[in-house]
Formats: sequence, C-alpha cells, structure tokens
Amino acid sequence: MKEVKAIMAGVVLMIPVSQGEQVSVGQEVIILESMKMAIPIESSEKGEVSEIRVAVGDFVNEGDVLMVLK
Repeated sequence: MKEVKAIMAGVVLMIPVSQGEQVSVGQEVIILESMKMAIPIESSEKGEVSEIRVAVGDFVNEGDVLMVLK
C-alpha cells in the first residue's frame, strides 16, 4: 500500500479522483488551499485509489495521510 501525504498544512479544496480509480505518477489527486493558494498534491506512484481519508473542507497538517493506493 502506498500513501499520499500532505506536503503542507491546508484545507482540502477538491478531490478530483474517487475510490477505485486508477491514478498515474504525477496525476493531481488532492487540491489543498493554503494561504489563499490552490496547492495540487500529485501521486508519486501509480495504482488504484483504495482509501480516501479526507473530505472537502477538512484541515490537514503536513505529513497527514490523505489517500492510500494499492
């Protein structure tokens, strides 16, 4: 299992993928809002989204696990 983690603290603005979807390396999987800027979080590995651990509007800290790929 591969984890996608927050690279900085912020609020989840958008989740452009869904559970069960295949993602590729470099694909945007979460968009965070931090300091009034949209920060894309990209997948560093390819795989299937097996778990999304956040929802739009959630506040996350740097290093929090946002999503799990298998």
